[in-house]
Amino acid sequence: MKIIENEIQVDYKNRINRVYQYIDENLDGDLSLNTISEIACFSPFHFHRIFKYTHSETLNEYVTRRRVEKSASDLLHTTRRISEISITYGFNDNSSFTRAFKKYYSVSPTEFRKQNPNKFSKICQLESKNGQEYPDREKYICIINNLKKWIQMSAKIEVKRISKMNLAYVSCIGSQNLEAAYQKLIQWATPKGLMNEHAKMATIYYDSFKITEANKVRMSASIILDKPIKTEGEIGLTTIEQGKCIIGSFEIGVDEFEKSWTGLFLWMNENGYKKANRSPFEIYHNNFNEHPERKCIVDFYIPIE
Repeated sequence: MKIIENEIQVDYKNRINRVYQYIDENLDGDLSLNTISEIACFSPFHFHRIFKYTHSETLNEYVTRRRVEKSASDLLHTTRRISEISITYGFNDNSSFTRAFKKYYSVSPTEFRKQNPNKFSKICQLESKNGQEYPDREKYICIINNLKKWIQMSAKIEVKRISKMNLAYVSCIGSQNLEAAYQKLIQWATPKGLMNEHAKMATIYYDSFKITEANKVRMSASIILDKPIKTEGEIGLTTIEQGKCIIGSFEIGVDEFEKSWTGLFLWMNENGYKKANRSPFEIYHNNFNEHPERKCIVDFYIPIE
């Protein structure tokens, strides 16, 4: 009986993974319960219950949140017009976009953009989001200048076009679940001979910790494949498409990842690059537990236009 239950859970997770991908690729389209339940191969009633149980929010709430958060990311990282952003993410007009956005962030999209001059760190976020006040201008400039110096000393940064990568992955929601996702991936990959000295693990981020609550950030624990392979169970296949990226190479402690991402986005802004509508990711080159100083040798990738 337990084996059957596990098989059902795996099947459900695979169907939900299809739903994630479809929603991400069709944020400007029809994402109604009827449409999405067909993608998942469930009845609307059954899918509604499963999704609400596993996500603690309804499908409609999830879709609206994704649209609003992706819009917020564009407001932070681009100079696109608000009317253009609203259409891109499936809102019928500016007024419906503003209502949805204000319900989530307590300010209009215009005010959100004005209130977030620091687009690349958690230092200056909306008070309504985390209850923190803005630092004064002098303190803010000091923090940013220190971050610029640190990133200059700590990272090798280059801009180049990367080739397409094929990956096997386990999806998870919430940073607290990433380690378990990697354990499942390694358990699958080891007997297939994939966990060799040339293996490269990667984490793909579909949400930003600056915008999305940590327990709702969706990620993929992944391994880069050098040849086609058949997957089963919770293991899925995905790709990182070719394109131009900012690549920051670091040797850092596990507590310096956020600082590194913040600094890399700051570097992007300072050098006039614009983030593309593709997901950032990390590629790891060592096991930090085997490093004499327990440091991670890791490359951070920001896709750019």
